[in-house]
Amino acid sequence: MKKLYMAIIALGMMLSNLAYADIDTDKAQAFVEGVTKDGIENIINADVSQAEKNKRFEKLFNNALDTQFIGQFVLGRYWRTATPTQREEFIKAYRDLMTQTWSKRFDEFKGREFIFKGTNKSNSDNQVFVVSEVPMNEGQPAKVLWRVKQTGDSFKIVDIVIENVSLAITARNEYTAYIKNSKDGIDGLIKDLQAKTKAAEPIK
Repeated sequence: MKKLYMAIIALGMMLSNLAYADIDTDKAQAFVEGVTKDGIENIINADVSQAEKNKRFEKLFNNALDTQFIGQFVLGRYWRTATPTQREEFIKAYRDLMTQTWSKRFDEFKGREFIFKGTNKSNSDNQVFVVSEVPMNEGQPAKVLWRVKQTGDSFKIVDIVIENVSLAITARNEYTAYIKNSKDGIDGLIKDLQAKTKAAEPIK
């Protein structure tokens, strides 16, 4: 029994290493470095209006993140019961809110830079964590992990973990709880996200 147990562990480690080997970790890190450089130079440090920052961040957000993958994850089990129209409307509402929210949140990194520390394994196939730190004025640097998925030669970010808090998991917990407790279900969540996006829009 002990030999069988050890064999299973060894097989699991081998499969994990094979999945990790399928990822081009150097290119994954280079991809994230490019995304952060673009964000810092053209958005965070740019002397432009918040509306223009939102526009630039939306472009960066759509190019860098796999919003379809993330949207399906954060909707959890409700993705399976959602209609095609609901799925489409949810992805759009989620993307619009994230654009508004994070184009402002990333201003916290103004005047700073991301220092990259290599990569860590992920338990998911074709995914890897790119490790980075951001020096702060006080205390330890803020740790930021970027979960990157590789499909062929293409790379996309599917989650950002800031100080051990996963944005995707946080959203999933919040959204699934909302749907469970709302009489309007998924439609109610979509309307709630749309209302939050409108409230966050900069005054013109």
